[in-house]
Amino acid sequence: MAFLSGSLGFERFNVNGFNVKKFSEKHIDTLRNATAGRFETTAEENIQVGFLGGDHLFDQSFDLDKNIIDGALHCAIRIDTNQVPNAIRKAWLAIELAAACASNDSGRPNKAQKQDAKEAVEQRCREEAATGKYRKMAQFPVLWDLPNGTLYFGGSGAAALGHCADLFERTFGVELCGKTAGSVALDWATQNDAIERLEDLAPATFATDQAIPDVSWSNPFSPYSDFLGNEFLMWLWWQLENETDTLELSDETELTAMLTKTLVLECPLGEYGKETITADSPIHLPEALQAIRNGKLPRKTGMTLVRFGQQFDLVLQAETFAMSGAKIHLDDDGDPHDLDARIQSIRDLCESVDLLFLNFLELRIQSAVWKRTQAKITKWLSNSELNRRKPAAA
Repeated sequence: MAFLSGSLGFERFNVNGFNVKKFSEKHIDTLRNATAGRFETTAEENIQVGFLGGDHLFDQSFDLDKNIIDGALHCAIRIDTNQVPNAIRKAWLAIELAAACASNDSGRPNKAQKQDAKEAVEQRCREEAATGKYRKMAQFPVLWDLPNGTLYFGGSGAAALGHCADLFERTFGVELCGKTAGSVALDWATQNDAIERLEDLAPATFATDQAIPDVSWSNPFSPYSDFLGNEFLMWLWWQLENETDTLELSDETELTAMLTKTLVLECPLGEYGKETITADSPIHLPEALQAIRNGKLPRKTGMTLVRFGQQFDLVLQAETFAMSGAKIHLDDDGDPHDLDARIQSIRDLCESVDLLFLNFLELRIQSAVWKRTQAKITKWLSNSELNRRKPAAA
C-alpha cells in the first residue's frame, strides 16, 4: 500500500463535483461494483480498468475500516491490457508478405496480397490474444483526500493518468483537473481577485542576452501558466543562495529549504538541450551555474523541506508539481504504523510545497516588485563569482 509506507511518487488532481462531507459504506459499495478483474475478455486490444483493495495486485476486498483512513479513501486501480506488441505484428506481416510475393516477378507484393497478409496477421493476433499470453496487469495506488478535495495518483505517464481520471469520473460522477503549477496559481488568483494580472504574465528572462517568447515544453492548449513552476525553482535557487534558507509562509509558519541530490535543466528555446546533474548539492557545481547563465531553466530538482519540525525529502517536477522519491521523516516519538499520522504528513508535504510556491507567486504577480527581483537574479547570474552560501543543515 504505497501511500501508507515507504517513499512516495504521485501527481495530484483537484476533485470537483463531489458534494459529500464524509465517505460511507455507500462509497465502498461503489468500489466493489467496479472491482478490477471481475470480467475478463480475450478480445485483442482490450483495456480494462477497475479498483483494487490496495494490498496487492489481486486484492478485491474493500472495507470501511481498511480503505477509509483519516477521512481519505485509499485503494488502487488496476489496468489490464491484452495487446500483441507492435514489433511482433510487424514481424508477422513481413513473413506473410515475403511468402506472398515469393513467386512474383517483381519481387514485391501486389495490392491484393498486401490486403490478404494484413487480414492473416489480424486473425493471428486474435488467436494469440485468446490464449492470454499477452495479458498484462499494472497496479497504481490512489489516495482520495476528501477534506482537501484532492486525488493523489501514485503513477506517471499520460495513459495511466487518463485511465485513472476516466475511471473516477465515470464511477463517482466527478471531474478531475490536474493540479499543476499553473492550476495552483489560477486557484490563488481566483481567490485573490488577481486573474487578469496572472493572465498578463509572460515567461521571464533571467539571462541578460536572451528573450523567451515562450518555453518549448509548454502546452499551447493548456489554460494554465505552468511555466511559473520553472521560474519558481529559479527564484528559489536564487533565494537560498543570496537571501535566506528559512522563509515565512502565508499561514505564519516557517519553512527551511535546501536543493539537493538531483537537478534537471533545459533550454526554454529548445535549442541547447537538457542537462541532468546528480550530486549532494548540484546547484553549487560549475556546470549547473554555467547552464543557468546560458539561459537554461530548472525543470526538476531534489529538495529537502523542514516544517513543523518534520523533514520531507522529495524531487519536484516544475510544471506538473509531480513529486517522486518523497520521504517523510518521523520524529523520534513518531509511530511508523500510525496511518492517520501518515496521511496527515502527506497533506503537510503538499501544503508545504504549495505555500512555498505562493510566496513566489505573490511576488511574481506584482509587476514592480518582480522587476526588481528579476534584476537582482540577472545581476547575480552575471557575477564572475556567484555567492555560494553554505546551506543550513536540515
